[in-house]
Amino acid sequence: MPPAAQARLLLEMFVPARPFLKWAGGKGQLLPELSSRLPAHFRRYHEPFVGGGAFFFHLANLGRLRHGAVLSDFNDELIGCYTVVRDEVEALIEALQQHAPHFNDPAYFLEIRSWDRQPGFHQRSPVEKAARTIFLNRTCYNGLYRLNNKGQFNAPFGYYKNPLICDPVNTRAVSAALKDVELLVGDFASVLDRTRSGDFVYFDPPYVPVSATASFTHYTGQSFGDNEQRRLTEVFARLVERGCHVMLSNSHTELARSLYEHHAIAYRDIVLASRKINCDGKKRGVVEELIVCSYVPGSAVAGGLTGDGRPKTGAEALTIDD
Repeated sequence: MPPAAQARLLLEMFVPARPFLKWAGGKGQLLPELSSRLPAHFRRYHEPFVGGGAFFFHLANLGRLRHGAVLSDFNDELIGCYTVVRDEVEALIEALQQHAPHFNDPAYFLEIRSWDRQPGFHQRSPVEKAARTIFLNRTCYNGLYRLNNKGQFNAPFGYYKNPLICDPVNTRAVSAALKDVELLVGDFASVLDRTRSGDFVYFDPPYVPVSATASFTHYTGQSFGDNEQRRLTEVFARLVERGCHVMLSNSHTELARSLYEHHAIAYRDIVLASRKINCDGKKRGVVEELIVCSYVPGSAVAGGLTGDGRPKTGAEALTIDD
């Protein structure tokens, strides 16, 4: 290997991976809150609404995923992008470098955006599709990944001064973090098919809207409404019964609170986060979010509460060794 390549490799070995996509509701600002509520020990990590993956990358950088990880999402374009970053990173970097000079060209943006409306879109290579996803994500308004009911990307152009289209160092760091990760397309309930006692599952679903005008749940061309939120609660409870550690974040609303006021919950807390996705800048600000855990944070005990409301301990619940 040439000396320059060796130097680059050594540098990138020590670069922490960061999300390579901007994502509405991304958890970057809440990482200290989420980290402080981790179980002491867990086996495999599962994230069924991976989105930008901020929490996954944080755990990977901390070395907490030595038992493996499964990242999944109903959005096949998103998982396809993750797969290309993992498996074809150099070809992806080359493709992004071809898009980069056009960051401030609305006509070019609309041309690339129109690919998914053309008959030959499915014949394009995975690398072409992934580079398109990242380019649009970096140049669209507010970095908003939004699909219409036909599953077509429809966020408008963003008019950024100098967006970072291609970040080779971080892209390679992300690829390394994803090296042994299983990537799957599917409904969140499919996590029940692959979890076992002692696993850690983090749910970050499209949030319950805080008002009738604040609803944004179209990440996949399908809405995520109250019925899906209730179905998620059932999956949460089944995972707890299996002996999994389960954490969930959602908006602090009456519906979210009521859904998680049951025996499987050992811990609930309210934290503050900034809301950035709003066309009216005056309506962006600090909001309350709900964090729910099936376990007492910092405990190695999986399970919920006993019948009289105490956290399960000892023989009442399963203790997991790291």
